[in-house]
Amino acid sequence: MAEGLRERKKRETRQRISDIATGLFLEHGFVAVTIAEVAEAADVSVNTVYNYFPAKEDLFFDRSSGVVEQLSRWVRARSAGESAARAVLRELRAEVEAVSPRVGLMAGYDRFMRCIQEAPPLRSRLWSLQQEIHDHLEATLREEAGADAADPLPGLIAGQICWVHSEVFFHIGREMVAGRNPDEVSREVLVLLDDIEELLSENVLNYAVRGAE
Repeated sequence: MAEGLRERKKRETRQRISDIATGLFLEHGFVAVTIAEVAEAADVSVNTVYNYFPAKEDLFFDRSSGVVEQLSRWVRARSAGESAARAVLRELRAEVEAVSPRVGLMAGYDRFMRCIQEAPPLRSRLWSLQQEIHDHLEATLREEAGADAADPLPGLIAGQICWVHSEVFFHIGREMVAGRNPDEVSREVLVLLDDIEELLSENVLNYAVRGAE
């Protein structure tokens, strides 16, 4: 269904507020910038900002819902004969090999990471997001594998897959903050992914293999 004019204006307003807030956070630091300053810069009221973003951290992690669902989307889209873990490894390799900004391989990502490092509320929110990613993936694996509520395996496998995901982002973030070239970091992370895959057990690598259609 086509997006209506009202919905489009709301989406554009939300994005403008988010973009302006991000610029202020990166320039002055997350803790130093107030919601009132964001509202003034975006030429909206404070209440309007809160209508779109219930908490200040939501302004920074504007695209968190997509991040939370990403691993589950990759698992659900896996090919016949492919397991959940191998689907995630394949998708991560594709993003890294493409030197994709979606995994932080871009100029300026160091400013984003430094902003998080310097703000305890953002570090706390990032931890919460990681837990949400795990819980979302666990629910997906439980459904995809047909596991019952008492089966611990979906949670354990989700933990291993989330570890892979977080290790890739941690390495990229650390190297970009150090001023490394994205192309060089990409090549390193591809080797890292090979090392990570060797550490995963066959139980993890062969969990939730999709059958033939």
